Amino acid sequence: MSEVATPLMIKDVLETLPHRFPFVMVDRVLSVQGGEVHALKNVSVNEPYFVGHFPQEPVMPGVMITEALAQASMFCLHGEMPAGTVGYLAGVEGARFKHKVVPGDQLHLYAKLEFLRRGLGKTTCRAEVDGKVVAEATILFAVAK
Repeated sequence: MSEVATPLMIKDVLETLPHRFPFVMVDRVLSVQGGEVHALKNVSVNEPYFVGHFPQEPVMPGVMITEALAQASMFCLHGEMPAGTVGYLAGVEGARFKHKVVPGDQLHLYAKLEFLRRGLGKTTCRAEVDGKVVAEATILFAVAK
């Protein structure tokens, strides 16, 4: 794994991920080193899911936190995958949600590449707000063109 010059700003994120608004869940990548990533998601009240997900007390859905972790996981491979290659979510194991994530929070996303073999990969991930773990999961993905 090569080290990547960081931070990666939103322009760089959009060059790596195939996702677009409203489904980009990574705003910035702070570090990519030795198969480990630290990325950020700024949680805004303007996110479309807040309209219907507990509108009186907006809470970021766990599935969206999981998606943010999956997208951050792809940066474990930044610079290693051939152009046009995409990582597809293949599974989620052991997902746990420990605290609410609300508008105004800055979600720190951490992913560590456990393995990548024959187009299948696995990352262990956690999300934190203010240094407190709010979610953990193991993400499985398939890499394809």
